[in-house]
Amino acid sequence: MEKTKLREENEIIGIYERHVDMVYRICFSYLKNAVDTEDMVQNTFIKIIEKSITFESPEHEKAWLIVTASNLCKNHLKHWWQKRGNIEDHLMESPDTDKPHDELLDTVMKLPEKYKLVLYLYYYEGYDSNEIAKMLDKPQSTVRNDLHRARKRLREELGEDLDEK
Repeated sequence: MEKTKLREENEIIGIYERHVDMVYRICFSYLKNAVDTEDMVQNTFIKIIEKSITFESPEHEKAWLIVTASNLCKNHLKHWWQKRGNIEDHLMESPDTDKPHDELLDTVMKLPEKYKLVLYLYYYEGYDSNEIAKMLDKPQSTVRNDLHRARKRLREELGEDLDEK
């Protein structure tokens, strides 16, 4: 039994060493940040351990890793809202307003969900409207309209004339 565990461990190490760079590139292409990418790379290789997968060929091994990494990233992007942290931790002083962060944050958080969401993804996470459209499974024009309306609503709520970015 000890030899079997050692063999499995050596096989997993070999698979990891052969494919970690490829899996990282795939995950990074979806997630666009190192922290989430590293998590999904780890989760990809954990799947091999959990499921005790045996591969028929090197091509099967590579294909399985590509599909698994892609699916994990897609699921992560679809459900990013489940992992929301405190948005206040991510806010930086805005050059567009003299209002303190707490007031700006409170105002943003009072907006309807669809406006709050696109503002957060665009300004705080750095996604462009095309990426947001893919994440939310909406047309890009809808996302751009939501951003426009969200900015307008935020200006009205703040009672100021903020410059559009």
